[in-house]
Amino acid sequence: MTEYDKFLELPKEKQLKIINAGFEYFGRYGYKGANTEDIANKAGISKGALFYYFKNKESFYLYLHEFCQNLMLKSMETQEFQRITDFFERIHFATEQKLKIIAEYPFITDFSINAVSDKSSGLSKQWASYMNDALYNSFDIYFRNIDTAKFKKDVNPKQIYQMMLWMSEGYINEKKRMNTPIILEDFLADFKTWETLMKKACYKEEI
Repeated sequence: MTEYDKFLELPKEKQLKIINAGFEYFGRYGYKGANTEDIANKAGISKGALFYYFKNKESFYLYLHEFCQNLMLKSMETQEFQRITDFFERIHFATEQKLKIIAEYPFITDFSINAVSDKSSGLSKQWASYMNDALYNSFDIYFRNIDTAKFKKDVNPKQIYQMMLWMSEGYINEKKRMNTPIILEDFLADFKTWETLMKKACYKEEI
């Protein structure tokens, strides 16, 4: 039995509302600034109910951390993902999965970014370390069976991965800044253009 069992017994739809409310308010106001009563109201429950599922504010915040970590990792561990051996095709697939996550959890990016910079929870160093591992140190795991022979001799695939990541995150952040909805088909069309340009610059010419 875990401390989150009561929450996990709820219908998935209700869990989703509570999780998204937490992502939104912690993402906007940080750990200290987020008001649990506002979170509960947004989720359509009472503050007492929130603390019935989570013993306190810190417990809820920690759960969101764990949930976020597991969600991101699971999206990269599918058999379909591992079967792809082309570097750019795998990045394309991973980006598509990330956008599907954002569609279901619109404030997960805000939560993740705020968690790194927010010092009030005491978890910022831990979360920053996790994000560094998940985004960069995990490269050797996520791309271990990629066909690197396609790359030109002076190209570092890890650096290209980081560049593509920054490009996609910049696109998402710009849409959020302009309060414009992210349309999966439009993003993937733009991403395909970036992918084609990068592939042409990085891959050896086919003989």
